[in-house]
Amino acid sequence: MSDSPGFPDSAARDRDEAESASAFAHPAVAPDRTAAYGDHPDQVIDFYAPRDGRTAAPLVVLLHGGAWRAPYDRAHVSPLADFLARRGFAVASVEYRRGGEGEPTPGGDPVAGRWPETLDDVAAALDAVPALAARELPEADVRRIVVTGHSAGGHLALWAAARHVLPEGSPWHLPAPPPLRGVVALAPIADFASAVELGVCGGAVTQLLGGGGESGDLDDRTAQADPAALLPTGIATAIVHGEDDIVVPRAVSEAYVDAAAKSGEMVGLTLLGDVGHFPLIDPAADACAIVAEEITQLAW
Repeated sequence: MSDSPGFPDSAARDRDEAESASAFAHPAVAPDRTAAYGDHPDQVIDFYAPRDGRTAAPLVVLLHGGAWRAPYDRAHVSPLADFLARRGFAVASVEYRRGGEGEPTPGGDPVAGRWPETLDDVAAALDAVPALAARELPEADVRRIVVTGHSAGGHLALWAAARHVLPEGSPWHLPAPPPLRGVVALAPIADFASAVELGVCGGAVTQLLGGGGESGDLDDRTAQADPAALLPTGIATAIVHGEDDIVVPRAVSEAYVDAAAKSGEMVGLTLLGDVGHFPLIDPAADACAIVAEEITQLAW
């Protein structure tokens, strides 16, 4: 899916490729309903009803990863959405605008993210979810919302829960904490400084921020987009990360947890041994069941 930081050995690369192949081998699962939260084709949310016929089910808002790059959309996490729906959750899987226009990066990847559209969309989608879910998915209990996301989507999940920490002049600022039960971030790009240092996803963080801009602009954008700069949030937060992740190394999540602790906030960190980046979203992997359990602990 993306460039790996550093120079992992061949066994690590082989393992990552096998885990990626397994996660992407599942056919896409069609949603029960889809609703728009804006006029752009990417401003849509797929809704999955709980498969057990449950009513008043907790609602999981799912934000997909893919380094904020256009080729990777919500289809690749639709098996995860279905997996959670079979666990008794209502699910809202959010699409948002990603990067991909213009010249590719030196590594051949599309540019990561669109500033400010990527964050515009996530903010608008989260604001729209309660009303849209009430209309499209009456099985959902919009008083019990947990946000989850994988990789770049993990960044977006943490960011969405921290909008009330943004300065009042920010277009995404909320005057009060969002009404969430919590956040479960899966191998998130949670700390921008460590992600940049490690070259995560081929420099995707710098691209998301509009890397060709003035340093002052980048500093301001980092302050508004880096979850590690938006602490404490006061919202229950758990991170799940594979110890053998070579796409987003565990050090990125550990840096976020350390930043949270310095701010006076406790963030749970579950490290999974012998697990890389992709089993967290692979319904065939044991790690996916652990993800569901982490969500359950916050939602019920």
